[in-house]
Amino acid sequence: MSRNGLISSLRRLINDEEPLETRSPSPFEQLRPRMNDIIGDGGILKEVVQPGEGPPVPENASVLIHYSGFLEYSDQPFETTTHLKYPRMMKLGRDVTLAGLELGLLTMKKGEFSRFLLQPQYAYGEMGCPPFIPAAAVVLYEVQILDYLDSGQVDDFIAMSLEQQNTVPMSTLLEVVNTLRSFGNRFFNQNRYYNAKDRYKQAMTLLGNRETQSDLEKERIKTALLPLYLNISLAELRLERPHKALKYGNKALEIDSANTKALFRCGQAYLELHEYASAQCCLTSAQAQKPFDSDINNLLRKVTMCYKDSLDKEKDLYSKMFRELKGSVKM
Repeated sequence: MSRNGLISSLRRLINDEEPLETRSPSPFEQLRPRMNDIIGDGGILKEVVQPGEGPPVPENASVLIHYSGFLEYSDQPFETTTHLKYPRMMKLGRDVTLAGLELGLLTMKKGEFSRFLLQPQYAYGEMGCPPFIPAAAVVLYEVQILDYLDSGQVDDFIAMSLEQQNTVPMSTLLEVVNTLRSFGNRFFNQNRYYNAKDRYKQAMTLLGNRETQSDLEKERIKTALLPLYLNISLAELRLERPHKALKYGNKALEIDSANTKALFRCGQAYLELHEYASAQCCLTSAQAQKPFDSDINNLLRKVTMCYKDSLDKEKDLYSKMFRELKGSVKM
């Protein structure tokens, strides 16, 4: 995402077009006419390079961004996240420390790539941040919004008492649950399985606390619980805790007894527990619904081989015991 050659390109453009006897505008001065003043005092200027879509980032959201900060006349950023495969999720109002950057983020949409020119009062102040940022420095930030989650809504909901939570519309509860599940999925994709599991369980607890008033609400709760149980089961498998994985796989099957993901999770857990007959039963049921699923078929073959090896070892053990018993009787 980084445009490290931006300053160099502007400098070459200036030198090619301006007579030698006139003072060439600086790179940042060249940028200003292309930018919009987002708060009205000239302190934060913005240029949209690639538009995003959807609503803008809400206040107190958690944002997943790539960003690079530049000083004028510098081709190399003084800070950047573009080298990170998984940039960390940053909470507005807590993790984003520059006022200008936070205000700029609130104008952005998912997928958007923009540049922000920040005056010192919205960046590092009159003192700067030695040795990297000089005093009263104007800085340029290039920012891309990869994703964001409305964690402010989650924070507000969790701060309520149980009585207050039960007065909130079901649609709001489900939005909070989906946000927590999205957080969990982010952690899972970063191999942070403990964090993922905790987010899934937090969402599960909120659903469990709901005092349902109708059969329709109960069904909506079950529908929201099903993917959480499946995700917790998978996280527990990654954490090498097959007993707990089996527990949540079975909870998913209580909601939907024919769910192939739940059957597959249980099959995986039983395999880890060396309960091959149960694993084979679950995977055979899953295969009946998805006969061409390669994951199911491959695991079923593995279980079948393990089951056969187990039976052969058991047979050899009994044969040995029988021979020893027979020998002792003869003596």
